Amino acid sequence: MSALELQPLLLQLERGPGPLTPQVLAALAAHGRPLRWAITAAEPRPQGGARLQIEAVMLMRSGGQP
Repeated sequence: MSALELQPLLLQLERGPGPLTPQVLAALAAHGRPLRWAITAAEPRPQGGARLQIEAVMLMRSGGQP
């Protein structure tokens, strides 16, 4: 049985068109399994859209494996 660790993650995401939640979850999935996440900043872009700062806590198996 392997132990789980909590790993903090800070992520910058350029928001694309369409629903936001699937975009955030797809970006987080590349780093493991999110336990929780929050949008902590949003910077409007001159060309439209926004750059989002996402803070998350990821569940990782001991040794850094998602």
